[in-house]
Amino acid sequence: MKIKIKGFPLSLFLLAFLFMSCTRMMAMDKPLIFPIPQQLQVTNESFVLDESILIATPKNASEKDIALARLLVKELSNKYGIALKIQSVDAIPKGKKVVMMGTLTNALIKKYCADNRISLTKQSPGTEGYILHVSSNLIVIAGWDDHGAFFGFQSLRQLLQSGNGKVVQGVKVRDWPNLPFRAIRMYVPGPDNIAYLKRFMSDFMALYKYNKIIIEFNCMRLDNHPEVNTGWQEFVKYMQYTRSNSSQGLYGEEKNSSHYDAGDGYIIEKATVRDLVKFANDNFLEVIPEIPSLTHAYYLLTKHPELAEYPGDTWPDTYCPSNPASYKLMFDVYDEYLEVIKPKMVHIGHDEWWGAPIGVCPLCRGKDYSKLYAQDVTKLHDYFARKGIKIAMWGDYLLESVREKGTQKRTSSTGVKYETPGAMPPSVVKEMMPKDILIFNWFWIDQEKEKELNDFGFTQLYGNFTPNISDWDQRIKKIKLAGGAPSSWAMTNDFNYGKDLILDFLGCANLLWSKHTIKQIDLPPVVWALIPSIRASLKGRKIPSEDGNVVEPIDISSKYNLSKDSKVFNVDLNKITSGEVKEGTKVFNLNNGSSSSARCVIAVGAEGKEKNSLPNKIENIAVNEDVSSLIFLHASALPAGNQKAYFNIPNMFDSPDLLGWYEIVYEDGYKDIIPIQYGVNILEWNPGGEKSLDTLEGETGAPQKAYCYEADPVNCSADVSNIKFFAYEWVNKRFGKVIKEVNLYGTNHYQALQQDYGAVETALMESNAILLAGISKVIKREPYKPRSK
Repeated sequence: MKIKIKGFPLSLFLLAFLFMSCTRMMAMDKPLIFPIPQQLQVTNESFVLDESILIATPKNASEKDIALARLLVKELSNKYGIALKIQSVDAIPKGKKVVMMGTLTNALIKKYCADNRISLTKQSPGTEGYILHVSSNLIVIAGWDDHGAFFGFQSLRQLLQSGNGKVVQGVKVRDWPNLPFRAIRMYVPGPDNIAYLKRFMSDFMALYKYNKIIIEFNCMRLDNHPEVNTGWQEFVKYMQYTRSNSSQGLYGEEKNSSHYDAGDGYIIEKATVRDLVKFANDNFLEVIPEIPSLTHAYYLLTKHPELAEYPGDTWPDTYCPSNPASYKLMFDVYDEYLEVIKPKMVHIGHDEWWGAPIGVCPLCRGKDYSKLYAQDVTKLHDYFARKGIKIAMWGDYLLESVREKGTQKRTSSTGVKYETPGAMPPSVVKEMMPKDILIFNWFWIDQEKEKELNDFGFTQLYGNFTPNISDWDQRIKKIKLAGGAPSSWAMTNDFNYGKDLILDFLGCANLLWSKHTIKQIDLPPVVWALIPSIRASLKGRKIPSEDGNVVEPIDISSKYNLSKDSKVFNVDLNKITSGEVKEGTKVFNLNNGSSSSARCVIAVGAEGKEKNSLPNKIENIAVNEDVSSLIFLHASALPAGNQKAYFNIPNMFDSPDLLGWYEIVYEDGYKDIIPIQYGVNILEWNPGGEKSLDTLEGETGAPQKAYCYEADPVNCSADVSNIKFFAYEWVNKRFGKVIKEVNLYGTNHYQALQQDYGAVETALMESNAILLAGISKVIKREPYKPRSK
């Protein structure tokens, strides 16, 4: 059965997937292509993958066409073990299975489009648009431009993955972006996470059709100002070793966010930055450096306190806008970044302008602070304009409705009264601010505020963007909106992005590309379905259960201690299934009885605020084998905490609640510890619904509770009830060594991270429990045994 959407049929199973409530969802088929294409027809044909396939390029093929062909060779070889060759041809081969990719400058693509009366114009599908046709013997990607052909290839990559590298579903796709500016904002990673960022760019951002990456740089090696680098390192060490999130002024005044985890606290070499920029460009991602000025200027001022707006401040964060030397240093630093990155746009920061009390700077005393701000922005704007570079900035100080009117009265942590600037008056914004600046609007919770920006004449972008935005389809028609950019405000690595941001990044990708909006309540099932392939790509390591190895359940029923009818923590497992359960290649045996009093899981308590009646450990779960990996099928009794990583910059590991740990005991006595962390590798047994959603529209800092990045949901219900456990695979680090047993422990009085932007605050965790329903093992392969004559 087919359903029409805007004149194009979309398969019923895909629609059902995309719009099924996560509280009712049982099957978790992946969407064929995500973001949802503007027009998609699923056909009855399929393209079988084998090594007879020809990747065809025309004579005199462009570099972009050759690059696309090579990307397909790489994808099929690395992920699916299919080795194909690229062949240059004069015409579309007959009687063979063929793949062709390119724009209308590609003679083969031009001929195919002419023969099939396919129109590609600037209006339709337009910039970044493409068509993708898959039949039984031909795959064609035709982009209006090179970006479009590249994004068409990303859709093909997803079809390859959906067919497990064996078959490509027949489709006819005509697709184009909803908005032109689709970015993710992040910190530059440190040396140990450069490879991760590259995987993130090629296997996430490009795959889901982002086209820009905003990277905060405050720590590149500077040849002309090495003292700036040494000052940054000095500041980072102070913050790390004092276990601080932010600093304070001389008398306890509030300061800008520190951002000291940019670069993981290290100085990043110019060669590394150049390489990142080239890699991004190769994946059709424009790099927009965010290099803070005026505020968040710790990196500039630690060794240049003479330029600080707050004389004598221990860790100055705001430069003096009345001192010409501030701009001499700022422009010198910018010059080095521009030479390396060669950007089309630079983000200049300019938020959180409260690091220095009004009146403490002798050069600024008595001046109109709103005009100082506007003059500062204009100086920076003109500096970049002379080089042909556009600028972007945070827009909060443009609106009195955001930063309030006039000076702002504050009280320091030591009780000292002081004032900081409020927003610029509308007259100053109208008369003094250049209107060709792209304004990052993080205060989009209020549509009146975005209308104010629009009335001033600015083009804006939703910054700190999240998919819980309301009235999306209508509001974007009312203003000059370039697009959106979800943000990461913590160290760039797999742990932080995985546990905190994947849902936001995916949800925003669909809003920015597709006109088929997914409601917030329907987004988690889509994320659950996509995460296994995302995780496999981003971690960059082999997973034994996904590599064709045998998976066997381990019988742990002798350790079961919780019955189906137990009411501990209001857990209701009466409808838990028995026997084999399976999700993908992962297989478990729930060896529980049929009666309501039958024991069905191992339960270990994590004692927090309340007394916990459950034991805090279960030991001696036997393995006695050299296995490639162990897969744990578990859930928590209750939701727990998973705060954003930036609430504990010195110790991001403890930003999710630690419920307990597995202890892997080898026969030689060596032990490996597997932490069990909420939102990382475990969720509650009845996940989803309103309780898991971030309902604070436009607010940052909400804990992520909708998915767990490193474990996949497995339906364990005997009927339509919502019982799910989560399969987490631990890979053995000591191949050849026998694992004797597994022990399970719950935490005792764990101090859970709380939301506080200034200091690291903790409080006793709510009591909880870990429910372990099954363990499976991935059997080692037996080597070839030579035959005897």
